[in-house]
Amino acid sequence: IPMVDRSDARESLGQIDINTVERIEIVEGPMSVIYGTDALAGVINIITKNAGKSLLSINARIQEETAGTEYEAFTGKGLHNQNLSVSWQKKGWSAIVGASHNDFGGWNLAPKTAFLQEFNALANQWKPKEQWLGNTKIGYRSEKFNIWYRLDGLKEDIEARFGINPNTYIGKLATYTTNRYTQQLQSEWKISTNLQLTAVAGYTDLQRSTRTVNHNFTNNTATLTTDVGEQDIAKFNATIFRTTAIYKLNDKITFQPGFEYNRDAASGQRISGSPVINDYALFISSEIKPINGIALRPGLRFIKNSIYDAPPVIPSLNTKFSLSKTLDLRLGYARGFRSPAPRELYYNFVDASHNINGNPNLKAEESNSFNGSIAWSGIVTNQLQFRSTLAGFFNKFKNKIDFGTDPSDNSITTLLNISNFKTTGTTLDNTLIYKNLQANVGVSYIGSFHNYSESSLFTDNKIVWSPEVTANITYTLTKIDGNVSFFYKYTGEKLGFQTDPTNISAYVPTKISAFSFADLMLSKNFYKRFTLNAGVKNIFNVTQLSNTSTASGGAHSTGGASIPLSYGRSYVLGLTFNWNKN
Repeated sequence: IPMVDRSDARESLGQIDINTVERIEIVEGPMSVIYGTDALAGVINIITKNAGKSLLSINARIQEETAGTEYEAFTGKGLHNQNLSVSWQKKGWSAIVGASHNDFGGWNLAPKTAFLQEFNALANQWKPKEQWLGNTKIGYRSEKFNIWYRLDGLKEDIEARFGINPNTYIGKLATYTTNRYTQQLQSEWKISTNLQLTAVAGYTDLQRSTRTVNHNFTNNTATLTTDVGEQDIAKFNATIFRTTAIYKLNDKITFQPGFEYNRDAASGQRISGSPVINDYALFISSEIKPINGIALRPGLRFIKNSIYDAPPVIPSLNTKFSLSKTLDLRLGYARGFRSPAPRELYYNFVDASHNINGNPNLKAEESNSFNGSIAWSGIVTNQLQFRSTLAGFFNKFKNKIDFGTDPSDNSITTLLNISNFKTTGTTLDNTLIYKNLQANVGVSYIGSFHNYSESSLFTDNKIVWSPEVTANITYTLTKIDGNVSFFYKYTGEKLGFQTDPTNISAYVPTKISAFSFADLMLSKNFYKRFTLNAGVKNIFNVTQLSNTSTASGGAHSTGGASIPLSYGRSYVLGLTFNWNKN
């Protein structure tokens, strides 16, 4: 089921219990025929764990990590993670229950008794955050039928201090609390060898509250503040129901029809009214194999939305050609769209430094996407395997949703549609497996073009390019029953935009500097039930990126504010316990 976010920051990805995740699948390319909105560039599928084959399993995990050079054991500075989960299965029935606690003590913080001048001197402060997560899952599986129910809960608190006024000894304190509950029910029914039905129903409730007080440090009393946005509860909820059928007509033709219903609702002090968006969709795709070595997968999606006029039909066509036993060619086209979320239509955010209004007149994003790839897996032996995939893509967007200033009032930021936005690029992915070594190296070169790229500041370069290199290397140490892993990622210089200081209604391009990230981790199993892991994250100690104007000379050639990225190099030590009863 889709995740629900309060803002465009996609904070839900940081509110998932990583201990419940079995694997992550990334499906690239537009998937709007099957998944609808928010599926323009692809889909990230987070697959959670099942109960396993043992009658009873108990897993416990504890991990400590420094925040840069800051650390206090088990609480306070640094990162402190604990998890406990129990699973059971017997005669088709299974159950899982788990709980996790994540405590981040903040980084580069001013002392709690810091006055305003000392507090304001520290620009790059990371606020303390504490999370409590719980989950339970119960299910039944037989040869032809599978059904399960899952409940996930989260409570997250982020604390913020703003310094003490030296004249009054009063300081402002804020607490941001998020409560998230996600329920899902899924089932699969194999009616016959040619027909299978699947269904999923989900409901997510998300609440974000803001509580701000003025604390008097002389008499230890606190009073609620009255400024706009400092006392607020924003509520978001989402309902989804999707059912699909897979019907195999014969060995050459398979159909997959389906129906989907989505309901998004929001309310709160900074949300205009109590908006509700309903979305109904019928979709059908098929797989056609006219001859050996060729597979065609056309698809159509028909949409009815309660707020805006969505495209009446969303088509797609994906093809696969087996050129040989070791060489595959894939080509695809899809039209995509993304409906504006309630937060973009109606959420008004106002604080001391922001005034961002939703725009109920936003249009849906639309896109036309083309992609292709050629994959070679010509080396497959008992000790050596090598695969390589070369891919390319081109996406053209219409009415892309982005931020901009309100034409009627330049002091207000609103959301708008960018009429013309394009991305293109190529990727090369290589995987090598040799004895105890497994390595994956990828290279990409991606360019973007949109309306502002026509500025003369780009020196007539219509497309802005950015390279990226990734490497994952794992070596299994059989003699000590362990492994060592190395991760590296290089992200090239990227282009962004900032408001022109001399003309708030205009933008000037900025360059965000390139950077490299690297992690080194070692794990070892011992006494059959324990695993020790240790390592170093962010080896190159990257904390922030420079953000400078690309204009040469003149008023716009000064550097911009740095962009915070990380708290620097950190050290990790963890212990995992696993006990099974068969």
